[in-house]
Amino acid sequence: MAHAAPPEQLERIVLTVPATALETFEAALGSCCRTVGFFLDEPTNTWVVEGLREPDGSDGDLVTALILAEAASGITPAIKRSMVPVGGWLARSYQGFPEQKIGARFAIRGTHIAAPRLPGRITIIVDAGLAFGTGEHGSTRGCLLALERVAKRRHPLNILDLGTGSGVLGIAGAKIWGRKVLATDIDARAVRVAAANAALNGTARLFRARHADGWLSPVLRRHAPYDFVFANILARPLAAMAHQLAAKLAPGGTAILAGLLDRQARWVLSAHRRHGLVLRSRVHDGEWTTLILEKPIRRSPETGPTKTGTTKAGANA
Repeated sequence: MAHAAPPEQLERIVLTVPATALETFEAALGSCCRTVGFFLDEPTNTWVVEGLREPDGSDGDLVTALILAEAASGITPAIKRSMVPVGGWLARSYQGFPEQKIGARFAIRGTHIAAPRLPGRITIIVDAGLAFGTGEHGSTRGCLLALERVAKRRHPLNILDLGTGSGVLGIAGAKIWGRKVLATDIDARAVRVAAANAALNGTARLFRARHADGWLSPVLRRHAPYDFVFANILARPLAAMAHQLAAKLAPGGTAILAGLLDRQARWVLSAHRRHGLVLRSRVHDGEWTTLILEKPIRRSPETGPTKTGTTKAGANA
């Protein structure tokens, strides 16, 4: 069967919003674009959100997503649309994606980098032309810095990467602990990209990428409870799913929550505290906060502490 040729051009969609609407419009473009990025315009203190998508002659998904975002935020931003050559966009992506050294243990690089790997670091390879979550974003960096802290004292048996995106966090967990990781995403394309990146990193045997719509998915329920959970998503869905995370996290288990602007962290933390999780640490990276939460082990005078699969890390953790 013949395959359709890849497009020669991509449609670029750019809009500018205040910080209060960033999360809403990032999610809107993320629902219909191949990749989404954003940056702070410091002189105006506004956020520029950029999405790239394959032109298919239909605007229905984009129009619907933007209408819902406008209704939710009360903001109607001006939208700029243009076409960009795929080759030029890839060249720009590669140029803007140098190797990222994160903390003391990790390095993230694109497939376009041929230099020898940095000694003493766990290198994670992703395709800059496909990935979302390449280590440049403060939330991805924050998660890896949090993982570096947690890995010193934890060696979980059952790991979940919820909202895996490019798979960077799940791949990092598989590499640092040598354990199987269940990586899920609501976006089927992200699942394919994450699986491909896992193969690039030699972790395909440990990395199970699955299409799943959050905690209600049978695949997530089947493998619960989890000793360790990555959830680098957005503040609103994290807060809404706090009770499900608390229920599916094993006693003594750890969750790393990210995708939070600093101003959103208290709200998300409060939602999880209401369901019994406790804050162990925070990581700040620019405008972003990462939360490290833990589910306490309940102790009973008759039975002692509840058992958990999470143990002290070995020498190689």
